[in-house]
Amino acid sequence: MAEKRQAALGFIFITLLIDVTGFGIIIPVMPKLITELTGGTLSDAARYGGWMMFAFAAMQFIFSPVMGNMGDHFGRRPVLLAALFGFAIDYIILAFAPTIGWLFVGRILAGITGASFSTATAYIADITPPEKRAQNFGLIGVAFGLGFIIGPAVGGILGAYGSRVPFFAAAGLTFCNFLYGYFILPESLKKENRRKFDFKRANPIGSLMQLRKYPVISGLIASLLLIYIAAFAVQGTWTFFTMEQFHWDTKMVGYSLAAVGVLVAGVQGGLIRFAIPKLGQKRAVYLGLAFYTLGFLLFAFATQGWMMFVILVPYCLGGIAGPALQGIISSQVPANEQGELQGGLTSLVSVTTIIGPPVMANLFAAFTSDSAPIYFPGAAFLLGAILTFISLLLAMRTLASYVHHTQILDHDLVKKETDVN
Repeated sequence: MAEKRQAALGFIFITLLIDVTGFGIIIPVMPKLITELTGGTLSDAARYGGWMMFAFAAMQFIFSPVMGNMGDHFGRRPVLLAALFGFAIDYIILAFAPTIGWLFVGRILAGITGASFSTATAYIADITPPEKRAQNFGLIGVAFGLGFIIGPAVGGILGAYGSRVPFFAAAGLTFCNFLYGYFILPESLKKENRRKFDFKRANPIGSLMQLRKYPVISGLIASLLLIYIAAFAVQGTWTFFTMEQFHWDTKMVGYSLAAVGVLVAGVQGGLIRFAIPKLGQKRAVYLGLAFYTLGFLLFAFATQGWMMFVILVPYCLGGIAGPALQGIISSQVPANEQGELQGGLTSLVSVTTIIGPPVMANLFAAFTSDSAPIYFPGAAFLLGAILTFISLLLAMRTLASYVHHTQILDHDLVKKETDVN
Protein backbone atom coordinates (compact mmCIF):
# COMPACT_ATOMS: atom_id res chain seq x y z
CA MET A 1 0.00 0.00 0.00
CA ALA A 2 2.82 2.39 0.92
CA GLU A 3 4.61 1.68 -2.39
CA LYS A 4 1.43 2.35 -4.39
CA ARG A 5 0.89 5.59 -2.47
CA GLN A 6 4.43 6.78 -3.24
CA ALA A 7 4.02 5.87 -6.90
CA ALA A 8 0.76 7.82 -7.09
CA LEU A 9 2.40 10.84 -5.46
CA GLY A 10 5.17 10.59 -8.04
CA PHE A 11 2.62 10.58 -10.86
CA ILE A 12 0.80 13.67 -9.58
CA PHE A 13 4.10 15.45 -8.93
CA ILE A 14 5.27 14.95 -12.52
CA THR A 15 1.89 16.09 -13.83
CA LEU A 16 2.02 19.30 -11.79
CA LEU A 17 5.68 19.92 -12.64
CA ILE A 18 4.98 19.86 -16.37
CA ASP A 19 1.86 21.99 -15.86
CA VAL A 20 3.74 24.71 -13.96
CA THR A 21 6.66 24.62 -16.38
CA GLY A 22 4.29 25.35 -19.25
CA PHE A 23 2.76 28.26 -17.36
CA GLY A 24 6.18 29.59 -16.35
CA ILE A 25 7.40 29.64 -19.95
CA ILE A 26 4.95 32.40 -20.94
CA ILE A 27 5.41 34.76 -17.96
CA PRO A 28 8.55 36.66 -19.10
CA VAL A 29 7.08 37.48 -22.53
CA MET A 30 3.47 38.33 -21.65
CA PRO A 31 4.18 42.08 -21.17
CA LYS A 32 5.99 42.18 -24.53
CA LEU A 33 3.13 40.46 -26.37
CA ILE A 34 0.54 42.79 -24.79
CA THR A 35 2.50 45.91 -25.77
CA GLU A 36 2.88 44.58 -29.33
CA LEU A 37 -0.86 44.01 -29.66
CA THR A 38 -1.93 47.29 -28.03
CA GLY A 39 0.91 49.64 -28.92
CA GLY A 40 0.80 51.01 -25.38
CA THR A 41 3.31 51.53 -22.58
CA LEU A 42 4.42 49.09 -19.88
CA SER A 43 1.97 50.74 -17.47
CA ASP A 44 -0.84 50.15 -19.97
CA ALA A 45 0.27 46.53 -20.42
CA ALA A 46 0.12 46.03 -16.64
CA ARG A 47 -3.52 47.12 -16.65
CA TYR A 48 -4.38 44.69 -19.47
CA GLY A 49 -2.51 41.92 -17.67
CA GLY A 50 -4.50 42.56 -14.52
CA TRP A 51 -7.82 42.41 -16.36
CA MET A 52 -6.82 39.20 -18.13
CA MET A 53 -6.17 37.61 -14.75
CA PHE A 54 -9.56 38.97 -13.68
CA ALA A 55 -11.26 37.22 -16.64
CA PHE A 56 -9.47 33.95 -15.84
CA ALA A 57 -10.44 34.20 -12.16
CA ALA A 58 -14.09 35.00 -12.87
CA MET A 59 -14.40 31.79 -14.86
CA GLN A 60 -12.55 29.86 -12.15
CA PHE A 61 -14.94 31.24 -9.53
CA ILE A 62 -17.96 30.00 -11.49
CA PHE A 63 -16.64 26.65 -12.73
CA SER A 64 -14.22 25.41 -10.05
CA PRO A 65 -17.04 24.15 -7.78
CA VAL A 66 -18.48 22.29 -10.75
CA MET A 67 -15.14 20.64 -11.45
CA GLY A 68 -14.62 19.89 -7.75
CA ASN A 69 -18.01 18.24 -7.43
CA MET A 70 -17.45 16.32 -10.65
CA GLY A 71 -14.18 15.11 -9.14
CA ASP A 72 -16.08 13.79 -6.11
CA HIS A 73 -18.51 11.96 -8.42
CA PHE A 74 -16.43 10.79 -11.40
CA GLY A 75 -12.97 10.74 -9.81
CA ARG A 76 -9.96 13.07 -9.96
CA ARG A 77 -8.35 11.72 -13.14
CA PRO A 78 -10.92 12.86 -15.77
CA VAL A 79 -11.18 16.32 -14.21
CA LEU A 80 -7.41 16.74 -14.20
CA LEU A 81 -7.17 15.61 -17.83
CA ALA A 82 -9.86 18.12 -18.85
CA ALA A 83 -7.92 20.89 -17.12
CA LEU A 84 -4.68 20.00 -18.91
CA PHE A 85 -6.38 19.83 -22.31
CA GLY A 86 -8.01 23.21 -21.71
CA PHE A 87 -4.66 24.81 -20.89
CA ALA A 88 -3.12 23.39 -24.09
CA ILE A 89 -5.88 24.97 -26.19
CA ASP A 90 -5.44 28.24 -24.29
CA TYR A 91 -1.74 28.44 -25.14
CA ILE A 92 -2.46 27.77 -28.82
CA ILE A 93 -5.01 30.60 -28.88
CA LEU A 94 -2.51 32.95 -27.21
CA ALA A 95 0.20 31.95 -29.69
CA PHE A 96 -1.94 32.88 -32.71
CA ALA A 97 -3.85 35.81 -31.14
CA PRO A 98 -4.20 38.62 -33.74
CA THR A 99 -5.71 41.11 -31.26
CA ILE A 100 -5.78 41.72 -27.51
CA GLY A 101 -9.35 40.37 -27.47
CA TRP A 102 -8.12 36.90 -28.38
CA LEU A 103 -5.83 36.90 -25.35
CA PHE A 104 -8.93 37.33 -23.23
CA VAL A 105 -10.66 34.47 -25.09
CA GLY A 106 -7.78 32.14 -24.28
CA ARG A 107 -7.71 33.12 -20.62
CA ILE A 108 -11.48 32.65 -20.31
CA LEU A 109 -11.25 29.14 -21.76
CA ALA A 110 -8.41 28.27 -19.38
CA GLY A 111 -10.47 29.57 -16.46
CA ILE A 112 -13.43 27.38 -17.37
CA THR A 113 -11.44 24.15 -17.56
CA GLY A 114 -8.53 24.99 -15.26
CA ALA A 115 -8.78 22.91 -12.09
CA SER A 116 -5.37 21.27 -12.08
CA PHE A 117 -4.12 22.47 -8.68
CA SER A 118 -7.38 22.04 -6.76
CA THR A 119 -7.80 18.55 -8.23
CA ALA A 120 -4.19 17.69 -7.42
CA THR A 121 -4.74 18.80 -3.83
CA ALA A 122 -7.83 16.58 -3.55
CA TYR A 123 -5.84 13.76 -5.18
CA ILE A 124 -3.12 14.03 -2.53
CA ALA A 125 -5.74 14.13 0.22
CA ASP A 126 -7.28 10.92 -1.19
CA ILE A 127 -4.08 8.90 -0.85
CA THR A 128 -2.50 10.46 2.25
CA PRO A 129 -3.27 9.86 5.94
CA PRO A 130 -4.45 13.08 7.67
CA GLU A 131 -1.32 13.35 9.84
CA LYS A 132 0.96 13.44 6.74
CA ARG A 133 -1.09 15.71 4.50
CA ALA A 134 0.71 18.94 5.40
CA GLN A 135 4.06 17.45 4.32
CA ASN A 136 2.64 15.90 1.14
CA PHE A 137 0.82 19.09 0.21
CA GLY A 138 4.33 20.51 0.06
CA LEU A 139 4.83 18.48 -3.13
CA ILE A 140 2.59 21.01 -4.85
CA GLY A 141 5.02 23.73 -3.78
CA VAL A 142 7.98 21.66 -4.96
CA ALA A 143 6.37 21.19 -8.38
CA PHE A 144 5.66 24.92 -8.46
CA GLY A 145 9.25 25.70 -7.49
CA LEU A 146 10.91 23.37 -9.98
CA GLY A 147 8.49 24.43 -12.72
CA PHE A 148 9.51 28.03 -12.06
CA ILE A 149 13.17 27.10 -12.27
CA ILE A 150 12.69 25.55 -15.69
CA GLY A 151 9.76 27.47 -17.20
CA PRO A 152 10.74 31.14 -16.88
CA ALA A 153 14.38 30.42 -17.77
CA VAL A 154 13.26 28.64 -20.94
CA GLY A 155 10.66 31.32 -21.64
CA GLY A 156 13.22 34.10 -21.27
CA ILE A 157 15.55 32.39 -23.74
CA LEU A 158 12.80 31.53 -26.23
CA GLY A 159 11.42 35.07 -25.97
CA ALA A 160 14.56 36.33 -27.69
CA TYR A 161 13.35 34.55 -30.84
CA GLY A 162 9.92 36.18 -30.75
CA SER A 163 7.19 36.97 -28.27
CA ARG A 164 4.98 34.10 -29.50
CA VAL A 165 7.56 31.31 -29.53
CA PRO A 166 7.19 30.53 -25.78
CA PHE A 167 3.43 30.04 -26.20
CA PHE A 168 3.96 27.33 -28.81
CA ALA A 169 6.44 25.64 -26.47
CA ALA A 170 3.96 25.84 -23.58
CA ALA A 171 1.18 24.37 -25.74
CA GLY A 172 3.34 21.43 -26.82
CA LEU A 173 4.52 20.74 -23.29
CA THR A 174 1.02 20.87 -21.84
CA PHE A 175 -0.37 18.54 -24.52
CA CYS A 176 2.43 16.08 -23.70
CA ASN A 177 1.36 16.38 -20.07
CA PHE A 178 -2.20 15.52 -21.09
CA LEU A 179 -0.96 12.40 -22.87
CA TYR A 180 1.17 11.47 -19.85
CA GLY A 181 -1.85 11.75 -17.58
CA TYR A 182 -4.06 9.82 -19.98
CA PHE A 183 -1.74 6.82 -20.21
CA ILE A 184 0.05 6.87 -16.83
CA LEU A 185 -1.88 8.71 -14.09
CA PRO A 186 -4.03 6.33 -11.95
CA GLU A 187 -7.35 7.23 -10.31
CA SER A 188 -7.08 8.14 -6.61
CA LEU A 189 -10.69 8.27 -5.41
CA LYS A 190 -12.14 4.90 -4.48
CA LYS A 191 -15.69 4.22 -5.65
CA GLU A 192 -16.94 3.81 -2.09
CA ASN A 193 -15.72 7.34 -1.31
CA ARG A 194 -17.58 8.97 -4.20
CA ARG A 195 -20.87 10.82 -3.94
CA LYS A 196 -23.58 11.94 -6.31
CA PHE A 197 -23.20 15.16 -8.24
CA ASP A 198 -25.31 17.85 -6.55
CA PHE A 199 -26.16 20.98 -8.56
CA LYS A 200 -27.00 22.88 -5.37
CA ARG A 201 -23.46 22.37 -4.15
CA ALA A 202 -21.82 22.73 -7.58
CA ASN A 203 -22.00 26.51 -7.75
CA PRO A 204 -19.70 29.15 -6.29
CA ILE A 205 -22.13 30.44 -3.66
CA GLY A 206 -23.22 26.94 -2.61
CA SER A 207 -19.62 25.78 -2.53
CA LEU A 208 -18.55 28.66 -0.32
CA MET A 209 -21.56 28.10 1.95
CA GLN A 210 -20.47 24.49 2.41
CA LEU A 211 -17.22 25.75 3.93
CA ARG A 212 -19.25 27.14 6.83
CA LYS A 213 -19.85 23.59 8.06
CA TYR A 214 -16.28 23.43 9.29
CA PRO A 215 -15.48 25.92 12.09
CA VAL A 216 -11.73 26.21 11.43
CA ILE A 217 -12.26 26.75 7.68
CA SER A 218 -14.87 29.49 8.07
CA GLY A 219 -12.74 31.12 10.75
CA LEU A 220 -9.70 31.21 8.44
CA ILE A 221 -11.55 32.47 5.37
CA ALA A 222 -10.83 36.15 6.09
CA SER A 223 -7.16 35.34 6.71
CA LEU A 224 -6.92 33.31 3.50
CA LEU A 225 -8.58 36.06 1.48
CA LEU A 226 -5.95 38.56 2.56
CA ILE A 227 -3.06 36.15 1.90
CA TYR A 228 -4.27 35.40 -1.60
CA ILE A 229 -4.90 39.05 -2.47
CA ALA A 230 -1.46 40.04 -1.18
CA ALA A 231 0.20 37.32 -3.28
CA PHE A 232 -0.84 39.11 -6.46
CA ALA A 233 1.56 41.92 -5.62
CA VAL A 234 4.25 39.42 -6.71
CA GLN A 235 2.30 37.29 -9.18
CA GLY A 236 0.71 40.23 -10.96
CA THR A 237 3.45 42.86 -10.96
CA TRP A 238 6.86 41.14 -10.64
CA THR A 239 7.64 41.24 -14.36
CA PHE A 240 6.34 44.80 -14.80
CA PHE A 241 8.04 46.05 -11.60
CA THR A 242 11.48 44.65 -12.40
CA MET A 243 11.34 45.90 -15.99
CA GLU A 244 10.30 49.36 -14.81
CA GLN A 245 12.50 49.71 -11.72
CA PHE A 246 15.66 47.91 -12.87
CA HIS A 247 15.19 47.84 -16.68
CA TRP A 248 15.44 44.05 -16.79
CA ASP A 249 14.93 42.26 -20.11
CA THR A 250 12.98 39.00 -20.58
CA LYS A 251 16.08 36.88 -19.90
CA MET A 252 16.77 38.59 -16.57
CA VAL A 253 13.12 38.27 -15.56
CA GLY A 254 13.29 34.60 -16.44
CA TYR A 255 16.42 34.10 -14.34
CA SER A 256 14.85 35.88 -11.37
CA LEU A 257 11.77 33.67 -11.54
CA ALA A 258 14.04 30.64 -11.79
CA ALA A 259 15.65 31.82 -8.54
CA VAL A 260 12.16 31.97 -7.03
CA GLY A 261 11.68 28.41 -8.17
CA VAL A 262 14.91 27.19 -6.56
CA LEU A 263 13.99 28.72 -3.22
CA VAL A 264 10.36 27.57 -3.32
CA ALA A 265 11.46 24.02 -4.18
CA GLY A 266 13.93 24.05 -1.32
CA VAL A 267 11.36 25.28 1.19
CA GLN A 268 8.48 23.10 0.01
CA GLY A 269 10.53 20.01 -0.79
CA GLY A 270 12.88 20.01 2.16
CA LEU A 271 12.33 22.58 4.87
CA ILE A 272 8.63 21.99 5.57
CA ARG A 273 9.16 18.27 6.15
CA PHE A 274 11.25 19.22 9.16
CA ALA A 275 9.81 22.61 10.09
CA ILE A 276 6.11 21.73 10.30
CA PRO A 277 6.54 18.63 12.51
CA LYS A 278 9.00 20.58 14.68
CA LEU A 279 6.99 23.80 14.95
CA GLY A 280 3.49 22.37 14.65
CA GLN A 281 1.01 23.55 12.02
CA LYS A 282 -0.22 26.56 13.99
CA ARG A 283 3.24 28.02 14.65
CA ALA A 284 4.26 27.29 11.05
CA VAL A 285 1.35 29.44 9.88
CA TYR A 286 2.40 32.30 12.17
CA LEU A 287 6.09 32.18 11.23
CA GLY A 288 5.34 31.85 7.51
CA LEU A 289 3.05 34.88 7.48
CA ALA A 290 5.65 36.92 9.38
CA PHE A 291 8.26 36.08 6.72
CA TYR A 292 5.80 36.98 3.95
CA THR A 293 5.17 40.38 5.54
CA LEU A 294 8.89 41.09 5.82
CA GLY A 295 9.52 40.03 2.23
CA PHE A 296 6.78 42.27 0.80
CA LEU A 297 8.02 45.24 2.79
CA LEU A 298 11.61 44.82 1.59
CA PHE A 299 10.50 44.34 -2.06
CA ALA A 300 8.60 47.63 -1.91
CA PHE A 301 11.70 49.68 -1.13
CA ALA A 302 14.35 47.77 -3.12
CA THR A 303 16.55 50.15 -5.14
CA GLN A 304 18.98 47.72 -6.81
CA GLY A 305 18.27 44.60 -8.85
CA TRP A 306 20.51 42.37 -6.72
CA MET A 307 18.38 43.21 -3.67
CA MET A 308 15.44 41.33 -5.16
CA PHE A 309 17.44 38.09 -5.13
CA VAL A 310 18.43 38.58 -1.48
CA ILE A 311 14.90 39.51 -0.38
CA LEU A 312 13.56 36.37 -2.05
CA VAL A 313 15.02 34.36 0.86
CA PRO A 314 12.71 35.64 3.63
CA TYR A 315 9.80 35.92 1.21
CA CYS A 316 10.07 32.28 0.09
CA LEU A 317 10.51 31.10 3.70
CA GLY A 318 6.96 32.31 4.10
CA GLY A 319 5.99 29.27 2.04
CA ILE A 320 5.82 27.11 5.18
CA ALA A 321 2.47 28.76 5.95
CA GLY A 322 0.59 27.36 2.94
CA PRO A 323 0.99 23.60 3.51
CA ALA A 324 0.36 24.09 7.23
CA LEU A 325 -2.92 25.85 6.47
CA GLN A 326 -3.87 23.16 3.95
CA GLY A 327 -3.18 20.50 6.56
CA ILE A 328 -5.37 22.21 9.17
CA ILE A 329 -8.21 22.72 6.73
CA SER A 330 -8.10 19.30 5.08
CA SER A 331 -8.13 17.49 8.44
CA GLN A 332 -11.61 18.88 9.12
CA VAL A 333 -13.21 17.30 6.04
CA PRO A 334 -14.24 13.66 5.29
CA ALA A 335 -12.84 11.76 2.31
CA ASN A 336 -15.95 12.04 0.13
CA GLU A 337 -15.97 15.85 0.40
CA GLN A 338 -12.30 16.63 -0.32
CA GLY A 339 -13.05 17.52 -3.93
CA GLU A 340 -15.85 19.84 -2.88
CA LEU A 341 -13.58 21.40 -0.26
CA GLN A 342 -10.81 22.05 -2.79
CA GLY A 343 -13.35 23.33 -5.31
CA GLY A 344 -14.69 25.71 -2.67
CA LEU A 345 -11.21 26.88 -1.76
CA THR A 346 -10.44 27.38 -5.45
CA SER A 347 -13.59 29.51 -5.70
CA LEU A 348 -12.27 31.47 -2.74
CA VAL A 349 -8.92 31.92 -4.50
CA SER A 350 -10.84 32.98 -7.60
CA VAL A 351 -12.66 35.67 -5.63
CA THR A 352 -9.29 37.05 -4.59
CA THR A 353 -8.03 36.74 -8.17
CA ILE A 354 -10.99 38.79 -9.29
CA ILE A 355 -9.97 41.44 -6.76
CA GLY A 356 -6.16 41.12 -6.54
CA PRO A 357 -4.79 41.48 -10.09
CA PRO A 358 -6.78 44.59 -11.07
CA VAL A 359 -5.99 46.23 -7.72
CA MET A 360 -2.26 45.43 -7.81
CA ALA A 361 -1.80 46.08 -11.54
CA ASN A 362 -3.68 49.37 -11.42
CA LEU A 363 -1.79 50.39 -8.27
CA PHE A 364 1.50 49.76 -10.09
CA ALA A 365 0.23 51.66 -13.14
CA ALA A 366 -1.05 54.56 -11.03
CA PHE A 367 2.34 55.07 -9.36
CA THR A 368 4.44 54.67 -12.53
CA SER A 369 2.40 56.69 -15.05
CA ASP A 370 3.23 60.25 -16.08
CA SER A 371 0.34 61.53 -13.95
CA ALA A 372 1.42 59.67 -10.78
CA PRO A 373 1.25 61.78 -7.57
CA ILE A 374 4.62 60.26 -6.61
CA TYR A 375 6.79 57.77 -8.47
CA PHE A 376 6.68 54.56 -6.42
CA PRO A 377 6.78 51.28 -8.43
CA GLY A 378 6.77 49.25 -5.18
CA ALA A 379 3.31 50.44 -4.10
CA ALA A 380 1.73 47.02 -4.72
CA PHE A 381 4.35 45.30 -2.55
CA LEU A 382 3.68 47.74 0.29
CA LEU A 383 -0.02 46.94 0.13
CA GLY A 384 0.90 43.23 0.16
CA ALA A 385 2.88 43.75 3.38
CA ILE A 386 -0.07 45.47 5.06
CA LEU A 387 -2.50 42.72 4.01
CA THR A 388 -0.28 39.83 5.15
CA PHE A 389 0.30 41.51 8.52
CA ILE A 390 -3.46 41.82 9.04
CA SER A 391 -3.80 38.18 7.91
CA LEU A 392 -1.27 37.14 10.54
CA LEU A 393 -3.25 38.87 13.28
CA LEU A 394 -6.49 37.24 12.11
CA ALA A 395 -4.90 33.78 11.92
CA MET A 396 -3.50 34.12 15.44
CA ARG A 397 -6.91 35.08 16.78
CA THR A 398 -8.81 32.36 14.90
CA LEU A 399 -6.48 29.46 15.67
CA ALA A 400 -6.10 30.51 19.31
CA SER A 401 -9.89 30.50 19.67
CA TYR A 402 -10.12 27.09 18.00
CA VAL A 403 -7.52 25.56 20.35
CA HIS A 404 -9.36 27.02 23.36
CA HIS A 405 -12.69 25.62 22.08
CA THR A 406 -11.13 22.18 21.52
CA GLN A 407 -9.69 22.15 25.04
CA ILE A 408 -13.12 22.94 26.48
CA LEU A 409 -14.71 20.10 24.48
CA ASP A 410 -12.00 17.67 25.61
CA HIS A 411 -12.50 18.74 29.24
CA ASP A 412 -16.27 18.26 28.98
CA LEU A 413 -15.80 14.82 27.42
CA VAL A 414 -13.45 13.71 30.19
CA LYS A 415 -15.89 15.05 32.80
CA LYS A 416 -18.79 13.11 31.26
CA GLU A 417 -16.77 9.89 31.19
CA THR A 418 -15.80 10.43 34.82
CA ASP A 419 -19.42 11.02 35.81
CA VAL A 420 -20.50 7.85 34.00
CA ASN A 421 -17.85 5.81 35.77
